[in-house]
Amino acid sequence: MNMEISDLDMELVEPALVPDLEKCAILLDIDGTILDLAPSPQQVWVPPALRRTLARLDGLTGGAVALVSGRSLNDIDLIFSPLQLAAIGGHGAELRPIASAEPRMCATPLRAALKRKLASLTELGPGILVEDKGYSLALHYRLASDQADALRVAVEEICASEPRDSVEILPGKLVVEIKAAGVNKATAVCELMRYPPFASRNPIFIGDDTTDEPVFGIISKFGGLGLSVGRVIANANGRFETPESVRTWLGRIATDRRGTAE
Repeated sequence: MNMEISDLDMELVEPALVPDLEKCAILLDIDGTILDLAPSPQQVWVPPALRRTLARLDGLTGGAVALVSGRSLNDIDLIFSPLQLAAIGGHGAELRPIASAEPRMCATPLRAALKRKLASLTELGPGILVEDKGYSLALHYRLASDQADALRVAVEEICASEPRDSVEILPGKLVVEIKAAGVNKATAVCELMRYPPFASRNPIFIGDDTTDEPVFGIISKFGGLGLSVGRVIANANGRFETPESVRTWLGRIATDRRGTAE
């Protein structure tokens, strides 16, 4: 990839980042990366300009734009409807390398009994929200930040009763998520990069949360770049300040003549 940013010291200099869209793939986390966080996951909003930008980038890259999220594929499709893209859902539990293809299931959904136990932790206080993602369950405490420590301890106690190495606890931005062990975003990205149109391309991955960190650790093996949002993340090559700045950059490369076929 003809993009030299190793000397940026984690500050993104925009003129240095106009990729050849015929040679790269664009992999994007959703919440906190291209969409602003909301009080609850159901309240996120996709700006119409972003939907148009993603559609244009998908066309310019020949379908090599993928959303990489902890959300389920069904949730992703509903949020971005009518746009449908290649995607990784459930932190790697679901993989769809082509927008119109049937997804591959790479993990087993959490047991219903475990979900009920975890959901009962809303009794700790008002403001703790439960999000059932099928392959994982998220307990959001954006509206109950004072319950963070108590919630994490209670989750650990419940998960300790599960078979060894069967589940994984993912701390995130004002959320604790519990998922089946064995898959994550990095393993799914490695699998995604085996399929056309992603194979043999240089990926640009943008993410913001702890669940994105494994991807930053493997993206260079594909000759790619990892860009964080809001905070410095190990192995990232650059940083955006906010999701708005990510949207602005995506919009710019979608309309830059250097990103179009000559």
